[in-house]
Formats: sequence, C-alpha cells, structure tokens
Amino acid sequence: MSSAVNIIHIDDLSDERLAAYTRLTERELRCVLEPEKGIFIAESAKVIERAVEAGLEPVSFLLGERWLDQLSPLLERVAEERGEVPVFIASMELMERLTGFNVTRGALAAFRRPALASPAAFLDGLVERAKGRPVRVCVLEGIVDHTNVGAIFRSAAALNVDGILVSPTCCDPLYRRAVRVSMGTVFQVPWCRIGSDAQRWPHDGLVTLHESGFTCVAMALTDESVSLDDPSLAKIERMAIFMGTEGAGLAAKTIAGADLTVRIPMAHGVDSLNVAAASAVAFWQLCPHVDNAYHYRPGMFA
Repeated sequence: MSSAVNIIHIDDLSDERLAAYTRLTERELRCVLEPEKGIFIAESAKVIERAVEAGLEPVSFLLGERWLDQLSPLLERVAEERGEVPVFIASMELMERLTGFNVTRGALAAFRRPALASPAAFLDGLVERAKGRPVRVCVLEGIVDHTNVGAIFRSAAALNVDGILVSPTCCDPLYRRAVRVSMGTVFQVPWCRIGSDAQRWPHDGLVTLHESGFTCVAMALTDESVSLDDPSLAKIERMAIFMGTEGAGLAAKTIAGADLTVRIPMAHGVDSLNVAAASAVAFWQLCPHVDNAYHYRPGMFA
C-alpha cells in the first residue's frame, strides 16, 4: 500500500478519535460534531465505495484488519485525491466489541454530509438533466422507519426515479440503517428536503412542486382514486408521487391538495402494502422502462 495512506492501528475503543463510531448518537453526528455540515456513518465496503464515487468527503475510516487489502485501492485513491485521511485498523476481536452494526461487514467510514439544494433549485436541476423526457420524483411524507426509507431509495435507483424529496417529518436518509439498507443508493439518487416545517406541511411543499410544473399524485385508497395502470398517467410530463407514513398513509390534507389520487389494484381483499413495496410497484408502473436508464453519476456531490 502507498505510504500516503495514513494507517493508524487501534487497540482501545475508548480512543477519542473513534468517537464518531463508538460514542456519538445519530443526532450528535448531525449537529454536535460538525454543526455546519454534520457527519454520517457508512457501513460495508460497497456502501463506502459508492459514497466515495459520489464525491462525498471522507473524514476517517475504521476497518477490521482483514478488510485492509480489499479496500487498499480505494484508500490509495482517497489519499491521492483528498490528502491524509485517517484509516484506523483494529483486530476483528476488537471490532466485535462495537455495537450498532453488523461486524461481518467489517468496514466503516465517517463522511461529511453534503449540502442540499433548495427544493426549487433541486427540481429545476432534475428537469434540466432530463432534457425533455418525462420527470418522476417521489415525495416521502412522514416515513419514520429507516429500513423503509433505505428500501425506497434502492427501488428508486433500480426503477429510474429522477429524485426523492423528504418531508419535514420523514426520517433521515443518511441515518446509518437507512444508508445500509439502501446499499449506498442514497448516494446515487438525488434527494433534498422539502417543506419548511411540520406545521406548514403539506401546503408549502405542494406550492413548490406546482410552481415547478409538477402534477402531484397521492398514492391512497379513496373513492376518487384512479388505477395505477390508467393510461392517462403515462402522459404526465412532470410527476411527483407522494408516499405516506407506514400506519395511516398520507395525511388528509395532502390527499386533498394533490392533483390526482392513485391506487394500486389488488386482489383477495388486500387494501394496502408496506410503503417500500408499494413504492416499488408505483415506480415500475410510472417510470420509463429502460434497462440501466438510471446510471450512476460519479462525483454527484463533488
């Protein structure tokens, strides 16, 4: 390995340099350690590689000793592009004493949070990149399960969603579990927050989307819902697909403010699906079907 890689062997988990991995809560990582940007933790070699490819700035790495060889090319690249970034190496026995992550992955990294665009600028950018083709975004309202958020991002990446917007009451897409479940696609699918606060939601979010020319489609079971396979939906040029919280679904105010309400036709008396499963069905039907249409864009956050 190149001598430029800053390898530091660790034999004590109480080392203050490991605080991001061993002691700080998710809230402290966001707000205390680096108030202006914050920090998040990525787990597993694949997720770390995708974060680096997206141009995110690594703060440090913490690896079980048997993972060093596999990640050496990536670490050398980081050292060349970013200068000295601490790479903490610990025995697998020591790594097993850490809590809150699957030790079989054996690799963690702390990254600075990227700056997020304003919703209007974000939407304008998606439209510009689409170059005249239909644009599809998903709005996550009040989804509080990090596993669901991660799964939705993974489906969005696979099924050609242009971007995701997160409501004020939705959980953090960069929470450790959400990042892990997404398999790093949270670094590939563009996203931002929408809505100033919970009290003004969904009014301000709907206004922003409408001003950017988006038709707001609420996924909900109502008397006015049209079927997901309705041919008219494919003709909408700019569509924002609203997915609601795990229990109650979308708020009544959101459904009332949407331009259309859409339901997934289901058999055997089933009236709902898990929000992650429902999002995958909706994305498959409403987004363009082109193999590898959503291609990874290296340096998205560079």
